[in-house]
Amino acid sequence: MMEETAVDDAGSAVGERGESDNTQTGTVETGTVELDGLRKEFGDITAVDGVDLRINPGEFLTLLGPSGCGKSTTLRMISGLETPTSGDVYISGQRATSAAANKRNTSMVFQEWALFPHMTVEENISFGLEMDGVPADERKEKVTEALELVELPGYQDRKATELSGGQKQRIAMARAIVREPDVLLLDEPLASLDRKLRQHMQVELKKIQEELGITFIYVTHDQEEALTMSDRIAVLNDAQIEQVGPVEELYKDPATKFVATFLGETNLFKGTVSSDGTSVRSDDIDVRIEAQPALSGSRAIVSVRPEEITVVGPNESPGFDNEWDGVVDETIYKGSLKNYHVDIGSQTLEIERQINEKTADFDVGDRVTVGFPANVGNVIEG
Repeated sequence: MMEETAVDDAGSAVGERGESDNTQTGTVETGTVELDGLRKEFGDITAVDGVDLRINPGEFLTLLGPSGCGKSTTLRMISGLETPTSGDVYISGQRATSAAANKRNTSMVFQEWALFPHMTVEENISFGLEMDGVPADERKEKVTEALELVELPGYQDRKATELSGGQKQRIAMARAIVREPDVLLLDEPLASLDRKLRQHMQVELKKIQEELGITFIYVTHDQEEALTMSDRIAVLNDAQIEQVGPVEELYKDPATKFVATFLGETNLFKGTVSSDGTSVRSDDIDVRIEAQPALSGSRAIVSVRPEEITVVGPNESPGFDNEWDGVVDETIYKGSLKNYHVDIGSQTLEIERQINEKTADFDVGDRVTVGFPANVGNVIEG
């Protein structure tokens, strides 16, 4: 990797990153974040294991994964709150690996908000600006603009203790964005909110990000949050990235069993691909798939989302390549949706169905026929 070394205001080594060892160093857009072989060890525990990732300027990227997978540690290394054991962090083309947190043009929003309870809203928001030496008149103007952006105009004189949970979250956002960072880092900021407020704030956060046009890097273990807000998702598991890509791509074309099962619900058929690559033998049934000649004779998993499976009465046929008779084991009512768990003998399938006056309804114990076309099954090696 080519690198031109310079020194930042704090005396930390920084350098502009080139595209590769064989290309000339070029200008990288403000707000770009690059992680190069990032690794973090805590004693004998490897929290992050060789992560390579590029976040584009103005992108909303989510680090998604279960507790302990390394997503928050990765975010803290980007912010400067943790120092990598090895590897590098580049922000806006500059090597920031050893730069102090306050020397990176980033801001961070935490799960617990971290507002000063004895301060007013204005004092909370302007605290960082005051530390930066911004004049009082300019601070007041910036606070007013930030409050308008988070839709809390006129809240300057309220105490932090007088705010609701959602309002506290908005003030924490205002405090982070008022310093006009190139990159905003958010570590599960909605985790302590109730479900309805969390859903509302998901929409609001995305709207704020689009209005600001800056890079957001968001950490969560919540699939719904990731799917609702993200431009791209990086799924982490066991300290490594399993897959990164646009939301729809990860949902419809998961590269691993972990991604398929963690990002939404799915049905898995495990077996061996036929010699002609057009089916997978799973237990005592053949699952028809789009031709996969490269996997002929190999072990594979077919992932089928619940909404892709059709359920009809016992004497009907959905008219698909894959059809089996079964018995309804369980039903789960979800308003406009209803989930059916159908036992087809070799396994139980989960099916999600829109409910309206034109669709037949089924109860526990009913005999049914279920099916799906060959082209909806996503085939994963293994």
